[in-house]
Amino acid sequence: MNAYDQKLGIKLWAEADRPREKMLLNGRRHLTDAELIAILIGSGSRNESAVDLSKRILSFYDNDLDNLGKASIVDLSKFKGIGEAKAISVVAGLELGRRRKELGSANEVQKITSSRDAFNILFPVFSDLNHEEFWILILNRANCVVSKQLISKGGMAGTVADPKIIFKVSLEQNGACIILAHNHPSGNLKPSQQDIAITKKLVEAGKMLDLLVLDHLIFSNNLFYSFGDEGLI
Repeated sequence: MNAYDQKLGIKLWAEADRPREKMLLNGRRHLTDAELIAILIGSGSRNESAVDLSKRILSFYDNDLDNLGKASIVDLSKFKGIGEAKAISVVAGLELGRRRKELGSANEVQKITSSRDAFNILFPVFSDLNHEEFWILILNRANCVVSKQLISKGGMAGTVADPKIIFKVSLEQNGACIILAHNHPSGNLKPSQQDIAITKKLVEAGKMLDLLVLDHLIFSNNLFYSFGDEGLI
């Protein structure tokens, strides 16, 4: 930025350039969500600034960054003014934010005392998924988390929870108990008959192996269903 630019003042600069300069002058916390996304996008078009384009995208996703975080490169590329390269930049930026949140949780001593504790640990894993995944939390005898493990990935309709894989992974890490978890991309928290059947099967198998299944959580958006809280385990 040269001396002439400095004299103009931020209000007289092109709107598409303001977010970068605003960050330089005031710091990142002074930028709106739309302005931060505009920086990721880089530029707008002849008829629309990067900020206005970002506002339009956010509006489509109800101004909810969690909803936006679930958008794919293909989804974002459907917006006029967003090509594949810009879509990749936005998806990459949001993914970094998700990973930072997950890493922050992982560095804490994580002890499970309730279904809410398990939800908080696994929420970053499920928050932006538009397909189904099955995970487990492996705990020691003090109910502290030893690790979280992805068991399988599926499509919109479901995924496979193979008992052999679940217990093999848990025993290899000297787990004392486990918590099952999967998500419903459809938004329906109600467990299916298949969910109920596999949970019952895993609970019984765990008793035989002295590896107790403490709970099974179903995730959907920012909500969860706990088999343990509902008295089904």
